[in-house]
Amino acid sequence: MSARPANPVAAPTAGVESQYWLRNMTVCLVGSFTTIVAMTLMLPFLPLYVEQLGVRDQAAIVQWSGIAYGASFFTAALVAPLWGWLADLHGRKLMLIRASLGMTIAMPLIGMAQDVWQLVALRLLVGLLGGYSSGSMVLVATQTPKDRSGWALGMLASGIMAGNLVGPLIGGALPPLIGIRDTFWAAGAVIFLTFLATTFLIKEERRPPRAKSARRGGWAAIPDKRPALAMMFTGMLLMFATMSIEPIITVYVAQLVRDQSEVTLVSGIVMSAAALGSILSASRLGKLADRVGHWNVIVGALAACALLLIPQAFVTQGWQLVGLRFLMGLALGGLLPCIASVIRHNVPDGVGGAILGYSTSAQYAGQVTGPLVGGFIGGHFGMRAVFLGTSVLIACGAVYNWAVRSAER
Repeated sequence: MSARPANPVAAPTAGVESQYWLRNMTVCLVGSFTTIVAMTLMLPFLPLYVEQLGVRDQAAIVQWSGIAYGASFFTAALVAPLWGWLADLHGRKLMLIRASLGMTIAMPLIGMAQDVWQLVALRLLVGLLGGYSSGSMVLVATQTPKDRSGWALGMLASGIMAGNLVGPLIGGALPPLIGIRDTFWAAGAVIFLTFLATTFLIKEERRPPRAKSARRGGWAAIPDKRPALAMMFTGMLLMFATMSIEPIITVYVAQLVRDQSEVTLVSGIVMSAAALGSILSASRLGKLADRVGHWNVIVGALAACALLLIPQAFVTQGWQLVGLRFLMGLALGGLLPCIASVIRHNVPDGVGGAILGYSTSAQYAGQVTGPLVGGFIGGHFGMRAVFLGTSVLIACGAVYNWAVRSAER
């Protein structure tokens, strides 16, 4: 079964595939990895840094830590469509240069913060200036040959998820060696290398003039908007399913392990298990999607996730939860590349960046609402309800994607 869309809108994307696509993908993969590491390395020591900045009350430390960490995702969600639109207008490479240079400057500034208000403001700035990984998705999605896009985007997704996994590990190891403030300077120095590699190694082909409809606006250029809307919804579901367990995981694990001194260790392993599974499966599922169709992989992955969430509500030991989260990560690993590929196949090239930007915003929305909804349901209806409720939502997503795919035929 072909992964190419039935409608003719894919035709305008022809002719922009780059002969440098493999080199571009490699630079984007490394750059996405380093910038995501920089975004997440502060997780282990953020409360300590907040305390260093003058916050003394324990509850206030927790509150300010959450605000500071979430601030960058808030502004990133707001500006992602803008950066996508500007990428369509002025070039995707330019947006990557902007993001890497912006983060090169912002990270050391965070290390120089004098109070918690400055920390929050600078985290807002990181979200505003960043967006390297989402920009990389746009570049790779639009310049990779269509029959290799699933594999290439899967490799890129692996790099992004690896950054989410490695960042907290580095953040736990570096501060005892060089100090918290110097850790931010080190992160800025690494991102500066990404800036140099992006500037001098990425080659972007000259793109054809944008169609009149594309100049009017992204949505006006898309005859059939259902696939793009379905991918935004799916991206939000992906992040929602991954993050909904975050607020309850430590409390849930405490009910499963006998030795309470192991709660934090097992909780950390549970949180990492899904990311590790996704890293291992992303490129393979992306390659599979190039053969059997991206819609088929999306529906299958969502259905598998919905089924795997059910036994998570009834586990009796910590290792069972770790195994099930790992399997869920394996299932979900192919979603990010498939989402980008479906968008690429169903929108003209001139508006691909803007639509992928909207998709990124939807993913950030899932990343924000997942913990909020999971925490509310867990607090009012119990831990099991979080897993079962998320399972029902993911199953509805699978049915919705199947219906949209069937309507395309």
